[in-house]
Amino acid sequence: MGTFDKVKEILSKQVSSKKFNPDLISENTELDSLGLDSLDIAEVLINIEQSFSLPEVSTEELVDIKKVSDIVSLIDKYQ
Repeated sequence: MGTFDKVKEILSKQVSSKKFNPDLISENTELDSLGLDSLDIAEVLINIEQSFSLPEVSTEELVDIKKVSDIVSLIDKYQ
């Protein structure tokens, strides 16, 4: 399973209770369009840090995360 697929799986679990079809998640998907609030996004990022064994992500890096591709790039940076 590739990085994007694993990120999509984590996001799919988070949006399953929202009115968003997880099958529509692509690398260009904006996190805002998933119906996630800031708390949901923080939870997703914590799950991603744990799943990929990333170091704690800085606030500056978190602010730059707008799309799914930004998450994938962040993971690639640390792996």
